[in-house]
Amino acid sequence: FQVMDNFLIQVTGKKRVVLYSPQDAPYLYLSGSKSQVLDVDNPDFEKYPLFLKAKRYECYLEAGDVLFIPALWFHNVISEEFGVGVNVFWKHLPSQCYDKSDTYGNKDPTAASRAMQILDRALKTLEELPEEYRDFYARRMVLRIQEKAYSTDCQ
Repeated sequence: FQVMDNFLIQVTGKKRVVLYSPQDAPYLYLSGSKSQVLDVDNPDFEKYPLFLKAKRYECYLEAGDVLFIPALWFHNVISEEFGVGVNVFWKHLPSQCYDKSDTYGNKDPTAASRAMQILDRALKTLEELPEEYRDFYARRMVLRIQEKAYSTDCQ
């Protein structure tokens, strides 16, 4: 996914594009900005059982086609034949939200990056507690995040 909106313009050749909504992130087994499920056509459901819940959107692009890929949408692009594609990214959030060195929308917005760092520190701090306490307080943290940060239409 990218944090910027994107037009994928197919100049020549043909591509298949598989997309997943940001709301399906809990089912995509994320590692950084990528899914651990590398083969979306033949996933290992024993290893990735939640992937079954992810809603797949698929299309084919041929020469002259343009696909709008919204920010945060996960996408898997497979070239069906040799071709040329062009991506055009643009920022739709205020410029201070983006990392100044991020040309292609691959870095998290600065506020999200800071929040992840704070979360990592909080989780490291919880390691000082015995397991049952760590589990209890981690679950409380998850509930607070759901309560305070989740959009009501994403639950």
